[in-house]
Amino acid sequence: MITHNRSGQNDPIAKSWKIGFSADILSREQVVLIHEATLDLLKHTGIRVDHMEAADIYRDYGAEVSYGERYAIVKFPSYLVEDAIRWAARPLIFYGRTPDKDFAAFQNHVGFSTFGECVKIIDPKTREIRDCVKEDLAGITKVCDYMDEIAVVERACGSLDYPSEVQPLHNLEAMMKNTSKAIFIGAVNGVNCRKMIEMACIASGSKDAFRRRPFLNIFVCPTSPLRLGKECAAQIIEAARGGAGIAIIPMALAGATSVVTLAGTVISHNAEVLAAIMLAQMVQKGARCTYCSMSTIMDLKHMISATGSPEQSMISAATVKMAQFYHLPSWIGAGLSDSMLPDAQAGCEFGINALNGALSGANIVYGAGSLEAALTIDYAKLVLDCEGMSYIRKILGGIEVTKETMALDIIHKAGPGGEFLYQKHTFDHMRSHSQVEVFTRSTRSAWTAAGAKDAADMAYDKAARILNTHQVAPLIPGAEEAIAKLIADFERELGLRTSIQEREEE
Repeated sequence: MITHNRSGQNDPIAKSWKIGFSADILSREQVVLIHEATLDLLKHTGIRVDHMEAADIYRDYGAEVSYGERYAIVKFPSYLVEDAIRWAARPLIFYGRTPDKDFAAFQNHVGFSTFGECVKIIDPKTREIRDCVKEDLAGITKVCDYMDEIAVVERACGSLDYPSEVQPLHNLEAMMKNTSKAIFIGAVNGVNCRKMIEMACIASGSKDAFRRRPFLNIFVCPTSPLRLGKECAAQIIEAARGGAGIAIIPMALAGATSVVTLAGTVISHNAEVLAAIMLAQMVQKGARCTYCSMSTIMDLKHMISATGSPEQSMISAATVKMAQFYHLPSWIGAGLSDSMLPDAQAGCEFGINALNGALSGANIVYGAGSLEAALTIDYAKLVLDCEGMSYIRKILGGIEVTKETMALDIIHKAGPGGEFLYQKHTFDHMRSHSQVEVFTRSTRSAWTAAGAKDAADMAYDKAARILNTHQVAPLIPGAEEAIAKLIADFERELGLRTSIQEREEE
């Protein structure tokens, strides 16, 4: 049964949603076959590593390393892979900046989040498409902080009004000021990663406080097929040393950057995740690693990544089974849409694929708010997706069968032709039924009298209300100013002029 309970206060388990039943896309025997095939791939073909320090770390732990001029091919004996998996931290809590926002990433505890780093947004006022700016990320993050369905917050869009060299720092600043939930975000390179951990330490009060409750999780993306790029490896090393969580998220395209068959894609995806886990554990045993997936198919007819396809959620569900096999927390893409608008296609793709991801037992299903093959974020889709998540959570809980819920005495009492509307039992249990806020269950006449708004309009209205009224838990005194100074000092160090006035003068 779902164990979500807001009265749980600081108990992250009480605030999780544990599914009452699941759907296994892979059998235990198939999971073992994929694991053994992955070990074979890592042992005989290996991984290309573009970071020489990372290659040396692998070598020092017993991997076979063949050095080239700018990269190395690293092959791993099976025992080394198995050892590193055991070293990873578990069980895992995704810590919030404040303890009331912790999420327990235990097996079959399911939560949701937005998709990450969209570059465009449908402006909620004009409904026109435009580039994202820092203020957009702040707003989307604030809505996510309010929404109970959003368990942790992923960087939903980028601060494109700031230079790429420091954009991740501005992204993190906007997020820390607008949510106290756990944060997942990319750093782009090792230097940014180190600076972002410094920012998180300021928000926590000290380095020791951050290490005790690391609310910052850094996304790292191996390059398919079978490659750890220079900056990917650098971020893994910095995050492991600094105590941040490491979310490893390959983005293979079946038929383009991985073999066309789904089983083969899962094998190479798995190899990329395990290679990154090994590096993290070799840098710091017990490093916090999350097994992630955003792999999907290449639509070979339209030559585009199909993020709303059923295959995307199938690959994701398979990677959940691999994560559970390794007793690691899982984070999967599901619920994105290839539609351009928050329309029927977007709703269908979210509902089918997010439900499949949740039934797999994923700890985090991410994709809320995303349109146009993950290029565009939209307030209406985010709010609509959250209402869809409430449906999914209801389904996941199953049907409770107890003496109280069977209510045989009430049925006997009412008898043939009786009524239940005025029974105290009905009053006692009516709040257990689902409710809607932006969807409609009214009559047509009542809907027309209320303005005949469609679900998207209702969702934009709700987002506006949240932005105007929701209060986020503030940063500790002095942290906001210290973080701003850190960013400004780093920008000067890089020789950047980033204020709006300075850029207009240029």
